[in-house]
Amino acid sequence: MSLHGWIVLDKPLGLSSAQGVAAVKRILRGIGIRPNSIGHGGTLDPLATGVLPIAIGEATKLAGRMLDARKGYDFTVAWGAATATEDAEGEVIATSDVRPGPAAVTAILPRFTGPIEQVPPAYSALKVDGQRAYARARAGETVVLATRAVTIHSLTLLAADADSATLSTLVSKGTYVRSLARDLALALGTVGHVTMLRRTRAGPFTLAEAISLDNLTALVQGGELEQALLPLMAGLDDIPALAIDPDEAAALRQGRRLFGRPAASGTYLAALGAVPVALVELLDGEVKVLRGFNID
Repeated sequence: MSLHGWIVLDKPLGLSSAQGVAAVKRILRGIGIRPNSIGHGGTLDPLATGVLPIAIGEATKLAGRMLDARKGYDFTVAWGAATATEDAEGEVIATSDVRPGPAAVTAILPRFTGPIEQVPPAYSALKVDGQRAYARARAGETVVLATRAVTIHSLTLLAADADSATLSTLVSKGTYVRSLARDLALALGTVGHVTMLRRTRAGPFTLAEAISLDNLTALVQGGELEQALLPLMAGLDDIPALAIDPDEAAALRQGRRLFGRPAASGTYLAALGAVPVALVELLDGEVKVLRGFNID
């Protein structure tokens, strides 16, 4: 049985993204399905929960697009203690008696909305001279990463108490929420770290489509996998469709170009009926394959 599409996992606390993928593989193998390829569209830390798009079969060819997509998060910042990892896992390295109230937090948010400069956390998967930053940090090295430009599309306060604040944000590729929390705290005259991080969106996928491992297991064992498997095209809801005929589909599958198409220039999903054939670029009436799909 060939599977092509997406399972949007609601990743549980304590599981790495790779472990989440491995768990889905085990569940599918339990009914004799062995996807020829499977991967995830965007890493989540073990201490984070929420939306983890898992690409199956030909959908893995779109995983790179998912990595580049906007991500949404809800997160809680605990005021008064900074940690080495900028989350609840690390040792405390600085403290402060300052506890900003909701009004102060709300007032500071516009400074962190839009294009900003951000220094990633030392405990990150970014490479420094060929080695992961977190490996160097764990070995006791002082790791200072280069500032990067990111975009905070939205940032709002959801709730606050005397010791913490919970916020919701939509961010660009490359944004570290742990660093955002760190910088918010510093701007408020205190220190802080993330105690809760939940991804609410990854590209077109949200918590509305996400499924727990337990519920996925139950659906698969009940012969209802189709309720959890989203079509390959679900990962391309921002891409317009380009209808093609069988001859044109054959040409694209061979990597040949089409000419004389009247549609506006841009990226399209070329489809033969309901079957995706290729992600294509159309320019001046000429259609060129960017990524072909081997789906019958």
